[in-house]
Amino acid sequence: MTDDAKTTDGPLAGLRVIEMGTLIAGPFCGQILGDFGAEVIKIEDPKAGDPMRQWGRSLPKGLSPWWPVIGRNKKSVGLDLRQPEGQRLARTLIGGADVVVENFRPGAMEKWGLSYESLAAENPRLVMARVSGFGQTGPYSQRAGYGLIGEAMGGLRYVTGEPDRPPARAGISIGDSLAAMHAVMGVLMALHHREKTGRGQVIDAALFESVLAVMENLVTEYDLTGYVRERSGSVLPGIAPSNAYPCAGGELILIGGNGDTVYARLTEAMGRPELKTDPRFVDHAARGGNQAELDGIIAAWTGERTLDELLALLEAKGVPASRVFRAPDMLEDAQYRAREAIVEVAHPVFGALKMQNAFPKLSETPGRVRWPGPALGEHTDEVLQALAGCSPIDLADLKAKGVI
Repeated sequence: MTDDAKTTDGPLAGLRVIEMGTLIAGPFCGQILGDFGAEVIKIEDPKAGDPMRQWGRSLPKGLSPWWPVIGRNKKSVGLDLRQPEGQRLARTLIGGADVVVENFRPGAMEKWGLSYESLAAENPRLVMARVSGFGQTGPYSQRAGYGLIGEAMGGLRYVTGEPDRPPARAGISIGDSLAAMHAVMGVLMALHHREKTGRGQVIDAALFESVLAVMENLVTEYDLTGYVRERSGSVLPGIAPSNAYPCAGGELILIGGNGDTVYARLTEAMGRPELKTDPRFVDHAARGGNQAELDGIIAAWTGERTLDELLALLEAKGVPASRVFRAPDMLEDAQYRAREAIVEVAHPVFGALKMQNAFPKLSETPGRVRWPGPALGEHTDEVLQALAGCSPIDLADLKAKGVI
């Protein structure tokens, strides 16, 4: 199947996206749009490409295990945006696009003559998603803003980790990913608005605001009570039982039994029905006030049983519980297999390659992984001939100049 034929399915089929971002926030936005059928044309530096091509644990031939995922379903065009001819070609490609995604420091697009105002003058239906650390406006807008900075400013870092240690990170670049998801939401909202008005607009997605958006009632709680939420490790203060508990053999089990009816079922599974009516644990408030004591009782019970024994018993009693999943567990799990949450994709170097599927699942027009991240500049000639009117002679000249 040709690349063109592969872009005809999915709810966003027929949508053309020019992705000009690097690293995670912009490219993850492009990945999501591509997963659901958009034709995503990724413009990269023709010599170095996106740094994501090298990030992660190095594999044979210097390839990254991250690039096949974040670069999937995209066409790669090597184009030097620092050269006037590269800027001209980018403008031509954007002129025929629906969406452009960029996550450069604010002002970079303007420096290259690619401001939204000038692009929209030629393509008024254009939607531009701009992802940055602090947004396009304000006193911090020109600061460098990686994901960890957005996580710190948005409040996530302070509340993550054990109370007696410095703030911890989530183990993934969650700030970047949240900004990308907010950018995707903005793109879809803007496209809906365009259907009614015929006009595009700019989506200004800031990392710190995208993190702030998921911080629940953190600010409101302080505003009303003066309480500053602190790090609390694996528990939420006042929510009990809801923790990771030790199992025989050294494994951990997560149990969420904080609702009154669920807690009652948990006490039955433990063979301790008297804990249902114990004044220390009789309702939500009491359990929250005696959280450590209750966790100690549950930990003593779980520590005498294996993980598999506990999972079977708690499932039978209708108590939410889970192992702490790692990649090997995911590949062996029946629910993962049943929902095809992990798919196998053919890769020209690695062969069969496993990665997460496209989410969420749509009943009529599901997304899918059509191909893994392409080689640098793999589609340069194809795209520039089809969309920018470049002849073979033009392409040879551009290559000689280092523009492509």
